[in-house]
Amino acid sequence: MERGFTLIELMIVLAIIGILAAIAIPSYQDYVVSSQVSRAHGELASYKSAVEKQLVEGNTAIDNTDLGYSPSGLTTGSKSVDIASFNTDGSGQLEVTLGGNVSSKVSGIIIRLERDTNGMWTCQVDNSAAVGTWEARFMPEGCTL
Repeated sequence: MERGFTLIELMIVLAIIGILAAIAIPSYQDYVVSSQVSRAHGELASYKSAVEKQLVEGNTAIDNTDLGYSPSGLTTGSKSVDIASFNTDGSGQLEVTLGGNVSSKVSGIIIRLERDTNGMWTCQVDNSAAVGTWEARFMPEGCTL
């Protein structure tokens, strides 16, 4: 008696694998996109302490050198284009645009950290220039549109 799988059994196994792949691959890609947005947000948020230091020292003309800014592979930023813009009262913003090595779903998204005169930071995401379709699940924690 021979042992093995019949053709129909192999076809059923392949169909199941295909269905699982059809579900898993898009979910994985969305997970990657979400992690890219969160990483860009985290990298931008890391400059808040440098901003606070500059403001305490009385410097409101903050540039990339003052922040120790190093462009990320996830953004379109460069050392020559300042990511900071602050007023004499301490209000202002840090801002980056996603590009470079990010997914096309979030390319063009702007992440902005805004500081009010009381030193409170808020996060805004501007998806008006997005190349792809923005989905709410890509939003970094604590940010709003």
